[in-house]
Amino acid sequence: MKRETDLLDRIGVQLDPEQRARLGRFGDLLSSRAVDLGALAAGDRDRVMERHVVDSLRAAPLLRPGDRIAYDLGSGAGLPGVPLSIACPWCTFVLVEPRHRRAAFLELVADELGLNVRVERARAEDMAVPGDLVLSRAFVALPRAWALAAPLLHPGGRLVYFAGERLQDPAEAAREAAGGEVRVEVLPSVLERSGPLVIMERP
Repeated sequence: MKRETDLLDRIGVQLDPEQRARLGRFGDLLSSRAVDLGALAAGDRDRVMERHVVDSLRAAPLLRPGDRIAYDLGSGAGLPGVPLSIACPWCTFVLVEPRHRRAAFLELVADELGLNVRVERARAEDMAVPGDLVLSRAFVALPRAWALAAPLLHPGGRLVYFAGERLQDPAEAAREAAGGEVRVEVLPSVLERSGPLVIMERP
């Protein structure tokens, strides 16, 4: 618990005891069920909190009080959408996952933890209602993520892309992906084995 507290402090996220308890229950569900679904690597079973849950929460400080709808594209095991919904309960997170068994797992998580989420067993291309935020973690390459996110964002809405450590010059890669004027911000990771967050704001 102290290790997780230190990591949360490092990324600037403050949670109350109930939120911490929900994160812990989610971590247990990831370890006991998500690995068997193939949604997480077997080698991550004993380190889901640090490797996946806390890593997902790096995006929490980027949510604004006025954000109401956030899409988690290719949600898989609910990362980053589930941890963020626990940390930012004022925003509805739409967990977009086309695979039936993984979508069923997300519905189980939502019911057990009482989350402000909506599970959509669909492809990202099938979403139509504009939102304030789109999240992409371990889903597709940056150009594809922006192509899917842009139609789903209100003007001023943001894509938060969890980049890999190997992405060269993330800011330039983001501008090339957008093919035009777009506000780009890159936040280096303070966690080990995590790449930067690339934030792209739709004009």
